[in-house]
Amino acid sequence: MTQRGTLYTISAPSGAGKTSLVAALLEKRPNLQVSISHTTRPKRPGESDGVNYHFVNKEQFKTMLDQQAFLEHAEVFNNSYGTSRQWVDDTLASGCDVILEIDWQGAAQIHMQLPDTVSIFVLPPGRDTLFERLTQRGQDGPEIIAQRIAEAQAEMSHFADADYLIINDNFATALEELALIISSGKLLLKKQQCQHQALIKELLL
Repeated sequence: MTQRGTLYTISAPSGAGKTSLVAALLEKRPNLQVSISHTTRPKRPGESDGVNYHFVNKEQFKTMLDQQAFLEHAEVFNNSYGTSRQWVDDTLASGCDVILEIDWQGAAQIHMQLPDTVSIFVLPPGRDTLFERLTQRGQDGPEIIAQRIAEAQAEMSHFADADYLIINDNFATALEELALIISSGKLLLKKQQCQHQALIKELLL
């Protein structure tokens, strides 16, 4: 019987570096899958459908919403985002761990439905660093950057809802900490007991 995977959520304000951390983590953890959200947001330069997001229009998104196809959904900067319920369930059932890059509201929605979900929050080392990272990305205009900065403080206040907190000051250190969280999940008693049933039975005879 295949051991069910673990669902992780990782939340952070824009510019905290969670996307870069998750991309680097995937190279170190082959049995980890990242969920690709559906969104009504327009594609940015260099993005591909089915790789960065599943890009859909507002009508398609509403249809999926009516069909309860999303595990969670949210409105962010006037765009809709949603996580496929079927994909997450199938991937976890196959034994793979799943990580969702998601805002705090989505993480809260998922935790209510799936209490075993492990939540992680990433904070930047300071406001100046956050502004610098958002500006250097070159993806958004001044108006959007100002809007993201204004939203960041409200988002960051929800760090206390998470199970784990990472401060992304040094990227290598933050990546190591993230990898350790994933590794520690494999050592939980219920996971080890399921995986090593035969051994435990033999030792206790």
